[in-house]
Formats: sequence, structure tokens, C-alpha cells
Amino acid sequence: MSILPAHSEPSCADTAKESCALPDPHGALAAACSRGAGEWRVAIKDSLDVAGLPTRLGSAVLADAAPAAAHAEVVAHLLADGRWRIVGKANMHEFAFGVTGVNPRCGTPVNPCWPARIPGGSSSGSAVAVAGGLVDMAIGTDTGGSVRMPAACCGVTGFKPTYGLVSRRGAWPAESSLDCVGVFARDVAMVEAAMTAIVPGFAVADEPRAPVLGVLDPTVADDVGDAVAAAIARWGGACRSRALPGLEAAFDAGMVIIGRESWQALAQFADDPAMGEDVRARILAGRDHAPERLAAAEAVRQVFSDEVDAALAGVDALVLPTLPSVPPMLAEASDPRAVLPLTRLVRPFNLSGHPAITLPVLTAQGLPAGVQLVGRKGGDAALLALARCLWRGLDTFHAGD
Repeated sequence: MSILPAHSEPSCADTAKESCALPDPHGALAAACSRGAGEWRVAIKDSLDVAGLPTRLGSAVLADAAPAAAHAEVVAHLLADGRWRIVGKANMHEFAFGVTGVNPRCGTPVNPCWPARIPGGSSSGSAVAVAGGLVDMAIGTDTGGSVRMPAACCGVTGFKPTYGLVSRRGAWPAESSLDCVGVFARDVAMVEAAMTAIVPGFAVADEPRAPVLGVLDPTVADDVGDAVAAAIARWGGACRSRALPGLEAAFDAGMVIIGRESWQALAQFADDPAMGEDVRARILAGRDHAPERLAAAEAVRQVFSDEVDAALAGVDALVLPTLPSVPPMLAEASDPRAVLPLTRLVRPFNLSGHPAITLPVLTAQGLPAGVQLVGRKGGDAALLALARCLWRGLDTFHAGD
């Protein structure tokens, strides 16, 4: 990735937009382009390199970033596959370090179905591009729920693969023990098609004949809990009760690790006046994590990973809500009490490295919620096949249809 300092009057206005620009009424794209000649349209989060376009990470700090010299590996795989056409780079929460998707300097993508609510972050533009029908599939990244959370907020499907399955070469940050390149789409079959393109040798699996779900029961808002319970009941398959007592500790450990890794990646920009103050505060907080606290977080990682493996014994996947509550209103996005808990049920699986997918459902009031499935490490194809099976029985909401 090529990065240059920002100029003296930072702006996110894109000087590299190409004549192929599509109508983008929800502000999903940071830059329009045309790469490839396939039938399926794709947006790429602006934290992955697309040759000839700058990678700005949703930040005015990088307003003068040089164009990338080469494609990120996941982009190269998509173009080599031949079925895809990249139509733009998707907007995002600044430096991928926020859960709301609100970006005052570079623009906040509008949640197409619930415009008064946050789009979710950090892969906000990717989720909005899919939900608004601008693209058939979008690529995002998920360090602490940043694919699954905005997917649930916008009413689409979002998949975080097993850690390390999808190449991160050409992605930012260059090093992360949590981050995964993930996929947004309006249905599971399109997610599977994308995985066959971006992971060499990936094969779509057959649906399980008699799947069994391990049902987790974390504390969530009543309307979300009722929506998820009703969706599972409509599916009608076999269920067994499961528990993850270390879920809260895993969330806390994930926060420590992402804080420290983000400080290491972003310290060089921390004093730049063009940086948003919300992001700056989180970066500076990561500076102060003591070595013993990091060591304790790593110990939690191993314990929780083993706990998830044990909970998966005898079931095909774990199921739980994606969000603990419906997405907050944009007016609430600056309130830490409203936004900090939003990744409580997704971030732990970045820590453990297990694959997870969210499917969209609605509350009784017609607001977005999500059903999250968590599978075995390396069992991504099996998890997607199960999700495809549940997709039909869950009577899911289909944004963009």
C-alpha cells in the first residue's frame, strides 16, 4: 500500500473517479472505477488496494495518498476469476477503527432501508452498496465485527471466514492477529460464489441432511431476542442448548488486542489534525496497554478458542444474535453507551478465529436484527452450506430486493 502525507487542506474528494461511475444515492462509494468485465458488480472496501486508485482508509489524513501500484491479492483473484466487475471502492469508518460507520470528514453512507439509523462499521460502504442494490457483492474487512455488524444493520448477509483463510496481502493494516477479509451479499449463494473466487481451491459444500444447531442465549434486548428465537423456530430443525461463559472476557480481550495493534499501525498519524477526534482517542488509548495486560488477553484468546471448540461438539454450528440491540439512531452515534456494546456478540469470534456469518431478520417492529452462525475453524464451506439451508427456512429479510 502506498501512503503519502495529507496536504495542508485535507479533503476526501476523490480525484480519481472514472467515467463509468454508477448512481450512488446512498454515498456507499469513496471512488468509482471499472476493473474487470464480469456480470457481477463488486465494491471493494477502501482498506484494500486496487491498482491505479489511492487507498485512503476513509481518512482525510490520507487525502494525498498515491495510487496503489498493484491489486490486493483478493482483488487480483476476483479479476482473474472472470465473473466480476469492480465498480468502486467502498467508504468506511475512518482507519477501520469504529463501529458506527459515521465519518464526518469523508461522508457517512446512508443505511438504505433505515436511513435514520447507523449503517454500522467499519465496512459501512460495503454493506450499504449491497443493501442499496448498487452491487451484487462487496468485500470488507472484519477485525472486531466490521463485516457482520454493518451487514446486520443494513439487512444483508455478511461472512467472516476463518482467520487466515483469505489472503490479506495488499490490505490494511499489513499485520493483524484479528482481521479477516470478508464478504457481503444479499444471499448466501452469492457469498459462496465469492469465496470460490477469492480462495484458491474453495469448493461449495452440500447442505447437511439433518443439521443440529447449538443455541446460545446471551443477554440481548427483548425485541432482538424474540426475533432470533422466532427465526430459529420457523426453521424447525434440531437444537441443543450451548453456553460460552467466556464470551464477555473474550470481548474485553479483543478490545485490548485491537487497541494495541491499532496503536502500532496508526501511531504515525495520531497527531495529524485531519484525523477525527473519535478515532484519535481510541488510538491513543491503545498506546497505554501494559505488556502484562496484553499477555492476559492472549491467554484469554486460547481459553476462549478451546471453549468454542468444545461448544461445537455434537452440533453443526452455534447460533446467537448478531447484535445485542437494534442499531442506534444516527443521533445516538456519539454516545458511548449506545455504541460500545454493539460488537459484544461478534468481536469474540475475531479473537478465537472461528468463521461466522450473519443472516438478516427483522424484529416485530420491522427493525434490523441478525442471526449469527459460528462454525469450526477451517469448516467455512460447511458453515456456508448450513447457512444456505437456514436461509430458506428462516424467512429472512432481503434488503435490496
